[in-house]
Amino acid sequence: MFKLSICKEISAAHQLRNYDGPCARIHGHNWKIKAEVRSAKLDDTGIAIDFMDIEKLLWQVIGRYDHRNFNDIAPFDRINPTAENIAHFVYDEMKKLLPEGVTMQNVQLWETENYRVSYEE
Repeated sequence: MFKLSICKEISAAHQLRNYDGPCARIHGHNWKIKAEVRSAKLDDTGIAIDFMDIEKLLWQVIGRYDHRNFNDIAPFDRINPTAENIAHFVYDEMKKLLPEGVTMQNVQLWETENYRVSYEE
């Protein structure tokens, strides 16, 4: 099994609903998002999926949030934009976009250098 991953960063704000603490106020992060996929097969060139293709797909999912407030954009206008919920959302959306033979392994998301969440099925 081959595992490939890419990382992208966005700057975005959020505020947690129903949270008793400073994160209930609007604040921002430089979010680092890592998507890892896997494939058992290689094409005739010896590639499972091009890194650039993974990057484009990830940007397709997260790009709309860059320099915006998560709370203002679906689905986070309804779902609490916690790191956990964002990672789960990215995983599910990436999973829908991957070509046949390539599957999601996990998504890791950092709010800060020290705070990270990972999601996989």
